[in-house]
Amino acid sequence: MTTQQTPSPEGTRDPDRSATQRSASPSTDPNDGAVSLDLAVQAPELSNSVGEYLRAWAKRLRSGESGLLPVVGGLLILGIIFQVKSHYFLTAGNLTNLLVQGAVFVLLGMAEIWVLLLGEIDLSIGYVAGIGAVVTAILAAPPDNFPWWAAIIVAMAVTAAIGALQGALVILLGLPSFIVTLAGLLGWEGVLLYLVNGHGTGGTIRLSDSVLLDLSNGNLSPTASWVVMIIGVALFAAVTLLRDRHRRVSGVVAPPMAVSVAKVVLVAVAGVGLVLITNVNRSVIGNLRGLPYVVLIILGFLAAWTFVLGRTRFGRYVYAIGGNPEATRRSGVSLGWNRLWAFTLTGLTAGAAGILYASRLGSISNNIDGGTLVLYAVAAAVIGGTSLFGGRGRMVHALLGGLVIATIYNGMGLIGLAADYQYMLTALVLLAAVTADALARRGRTKT
Repeated sequence: MTTQQTPSPEGTRDPDRSATQRSASPSTDPNDGAVSLDLAVQAPELSNSVGEYLRAWAKRLRSGESGLLPVVGGLLILGIIFQVKSHYFLTAGNLTNLLVQGAVFVLLGMAEIWVLLLGEIDLSIGYVAGIGAVVTAILAAPPDNFPWWAAIIVAMAVTAAIGALQGALVILLGLPSFIVTLAGLLGWEGVLLYLVNGHGTGGTIRLSDSVLLDLSNGNLSPTASWVVMIIGVALFAAVTLLRDRHRRVSGVVAPPMAVSVAKVVLVAVAGVGLVLITNVNRSVIGNLRGLPYVVLIILGFLAAWTFVLGRTRFGRYVYAIGGNPEATRRSGVSLGWNRLWAFTLTGLTAGAAGILYASRLGSISNNIDGGTLVLYAVAAAVIGGTSLFGGRGRMVHALLGGLVIATIYNGMGLIGLAADYQYMLTALVLLAAVTADALARRGRTKT
């Protein structure tokens, strides 16, 4: 996002310096800060053999850098408990429904991660998402009759502009993001009510376009599901293996080839399992099979935003700003522009989440609980592993955290627990995630 030259990342030239040391004492080079962060998250990649990789991984676990293990383990434990209690949780129909239910939580979590990486927060994205849904519904219906894709583009442009506006207030006036977006939560709720009451019937605007309804409720055919899965795994394998090979040829740190192959095999197994589950007939009165479109939408956002954060200069700057803004500023990086883009992407992603929310329900109403949605967004990001203190997190954290939240509500609904227990359990899981983050941060500081 800037034309200024930055030094080469020191972290890629100094494999002997530990990732923990680099993350504890950031360099003034923003690229080095980003690389240091990446190595702190994936420290075992510094090794040259599988044995060294496993020893580095074990050392990382002992130091408190547990990565994705706690949330993955939590998902497995929750799944087993709910299956034992309900005997229905692990059925193909419920697991597919779980993926659709969790899509909104996942996208809202991705939206929140953009600002959390900066050490900021956005409390307004629940109602910003609602505005994205309302604008889409209004434009796609008479008298405007926009094509579904045009309505989506305009709506996401509107929510991106909202994110940019709030970011500008934070940056130019030096206001706390908590206060600006808290005001946004109230203000955009008012705008949403005005739009719904002015264009809806009985406080509700229904989606009239079948394609918009299919975004959350439609499915690929079983054959198309297999084709898409094979293409996706092949692309992942090509990108992973070629990238790691290029690193080795260039003398840059990279995981052992066996580890790279293992990642590809793991993704392939997950893809096959996903298609096998979703291709089971989920209807008792008809034929309902195939991978839901919403899963592809979520994976598309995951791939795109992961690429932006991990493979672009802007992404490295976001990590560096969150880790050490003063050092990043002294390196010649524009803090203002990069922070503005992060707020803009928060708004854009929230708009997409709102459209999926309305698609699943078939409408958007004036009783949308944007306050609760933003809490789920923060919870999804933090439960997945993103730090509240800035500088550490990945988009996959929102995916896993969103699935944890969806699992809690889905499973508790199956066993008949009331909403009060659902809220309390979600609060405990969130508190445990924040505590783990704080303890891990304290451990890294002492190292």
